[in-house]
Amino acid sequence: MSESARDPEKMLLRLEWTVIRRLDGLLHGDYRSLFRGFGVDLADLREYQYHDDVRHIDWNVTARMQTPYVRVYNEDREVTAWFLLDLSPSVSFGSGRVRKRSVAVDFVTVLARLLSRYGNPVGALFYGDRVDTVIPARGGRRHVLHILSRMLARSEPARAAATNLKELLLAGRQVMTRRSLVFVVSDFISAPGWEEPLAHLARRHEIVAVRLYDPLEMELPDLGLLVLQDAETGEQAWVDTRDRGFRKRFAAAAGRREATLRSALGDAGVDALELSTADDLVEAILRFADLRKRRRQLSAGGSLPQHLGGGHDVHLA
Repeated sequence: MSESARDPEKMLLRLEWTVIRRLDGLLHGDYRSLFRGFGVDLADLREYQYHDDVRHIDWNVTARMQTPYVRVYNEDREVTAWFLLDLSPSVSFGSGRVRKRSVAVDFVTVLARLLSRYGNPVGALFYGDRVDTVIPARGGRRHVLHILSRMLARSEPARAAATNLKELLLAGRQVMTRRSLVFVVSDFISAPGWEEPLAHLARRHEIVAVRLYDPLEMELPDLGLLVLQDAETGEQAWVDTRDRGFRKRFAAAAGRREATLRSALGDAGVDALELSTADDLVEAILRFADLRKRRRQLSAGGSLPQHLGGGHDVHLA
């Protein structure tokens, strides 16, 4: 990484011009569309009126009362956001010019700055081989620069035992005393046992799992004879990637890991924002925003009663 790339002020300026400006334009300033329950509390129920947002119809109350009712919300002006950031050795991997760690730094900086511009305080917890840094939630650009500086100043942890995300999630539970928007940023290459703490956090907070990955972790091309090294433990093994059977077994194992991870996140009620080292950050965030928008439409009932001019199903593309 060049000296200019490690300068927090220059890096933040670059992201403000190349990423945040694009997001602002494409989201039309509606950054809240990224988040499901962003700082709102149910205040009341009342009968549906013309021009009401049909997504706010309460179908249970509507069925009981035999007339459409909508939920009325009080919107908080402020939400506290936390970044639970996994910076363990496996996050330093990247098969090309970009590593998962760099993707994580860019994502945290962009979202922290986007949130702080609207007066929302942001905080962070860092995990290397343990939770070693807690940055209290505060607002403002200067605070985002402080978080970025701390991320860039960290040396990569020495190889140790396998990552244990459970420690990071339990530490977050202790630190976050009020309902918050929480980004768990990790490749989720971890010892088992993190699933229950994540589900527990999701019962109180709005959680977004920001899953980091590299394409080479999913499928190996024919690269000849290679030495593969476990980034966590340093263990090495020779593999022959010319062997088609080996490549198929590798892809099958990766597929099983994917299915297990997605099942665990689904069971916890947590949406995942997938970030590849080969991704465009803006496009990945916009895909996630579109996914959440479609899910909100489906959760509103999928179709409208005939007397509301409905009758058309809503489907995911």
